[in-house]
Amino acid sequence: MATKGLNVFYGDFHAVDDVNLNFNRREVTALIGPSGCGKSTVLRSLNRMNDLIPSARIEGEVTYHGQDIYQPKIDPIEVRRRIGMVFQKPNPFPKSIFDNVAYGPRVTKMKVESMNDLVEQSLRRAALWDEVKDNLKGSAFGLSGGQQQRLCIARAIATSPDVILLDEPCSALDPIATAAIEDLMTDLKQEYTQIIVTHNMQQAARISDTTAFFTAGLDQDNGKRIGRLVEYNDTSTIFNNPAEKSTEDYVSGRFG
Repeated sequence: MATKGLNVFYGDFHAVDDVNLNFNRREVTALIGPSGCGKSTVLRSLNRMNDLIPSARIEGEVTYHGQDIYQPKIDPIEVRRRIGMVFQKPNPFPKSIFDNVAYGPRVTKMKVESMNDLVEQSLRRAALWDEVKDNLKGSAFGLSGGQQQRLCIARAIATSPDVILLDEPCSALDPIATAAIEDLMTDLKQEYTQIIVTHNMQQAARISDTTAFFTAGLDQDNGKRIGRLVEYNDTSTIFNNPAEKSTEDYVSGRFG
């Protein structure tokens, strides 16, 4: 995936300015930066989730396998099938564990030889199968927070995406559940490209291959803050030898 000259507007508000990124296949990319710098806005642009906000408008390109996903002929539902998303707070549906995982394939009318096999495979990939295999008809709300988040990852995997977007997926979890999600993301790199928004610098350093640092500067036209990409590089460089002082200040905790 890539963005080229990506600008995002909410009505007259220019939220993100001229973002150019290339996301490498089967790597984890971390989007970091202070609150209000546009990280989540950029993430939501990558699978057209911003379409659900009436005032949102996109300029520039977001390409997937070289094709601009915002072209009029492109079906946003198909985009979201191929580019799945996991949100900050676990959001299982008020259904059984089985039906949560099966929901996406059913709604998108995927051709599936065996839904039972697909659900099992998705739960195994999300490292949850052994914990729930004897209770697939039980409510998803009966799971712990960490289990619910892994269920949401299984639900995203079930539609056979290439890319998984994760918007602060561990912010509501305890350290043990966070470690389980991080281990899962590392395992999933074998099959999926992953892009994560995180405020946890240690997490970004642990799990990501590349890191993009965003900040919010003043728009000279209206005096409002606008999200801009400051620096993008492999994670080791961002944390150990960044090109910009603002990046160094942020990752070392001196950002003001």
